[in-house]
Amino acid sequence: MSRAAVPGLPSRYPIGGQLPALYADDDLAQRFTAGLDTVLAPVFATLDNLPSYLDPRVAPSDFVDWLAGWVGASADPRWTVELRREAVARAVELHRWRGTRRGLTDALRLALGVHVEIVDDGAAIWSSTPGADLPPASDAGPLIRVRPDRDPHVDAGRVHSIVRAMCPAHTPCRVELVPGPPTDEGR
Repeated sequence: MSRAAVPGLPSRYPIGGQLPALYADDDLAQRFTAGLDTVLAPVFATLDNLPSYLDPRVAPSDFVDWLAGWVGASADPRWTVELRREAVARAVELHRWRGTRRGLTDALRLALGVHVEIVDDGAAIWSSTPGADLPPASDAGPLIRVRPDRDPHVDAGRVHSIVRAMCPAHTPCRVELVPGPPTDEGR
């Protein structure tokens, strides 16, 4: 989409009408400012509609990708425009939940349209006794089970890339791709 000169777009603020009275009947001044109006009309139209450009739900589709860069959202060019709009609109929420079970689940569902089940997502232990033994370290880490939901094929590389981005760096995560729709007990 281009925001260059739009043929026939009138200026809401014609310069010729704002000139001193001396130039109101001057043909050269009026034609010159009319040319400037043609160039500036798209700029004024964009500025008049700036809130719409900053709202991913109604912004022009090429602006959505630019907004994604502003909010740190990952908007894959292979996604539909509607999915990219949703990713940008939910970016703050996804950043808020980053590193948690909910954040990982939401990111995978949004990006790939999959059903996600996280098993053994870690735990915390505490003791009221000072100097108590630490719990044994788990090398396995949480298991992230991914099943297709929206599309029957799930790209394993994209799943692993999202898991690496959303899981805490110190946590080893295992990914298991399971074919077929989720069972009732996994929901």
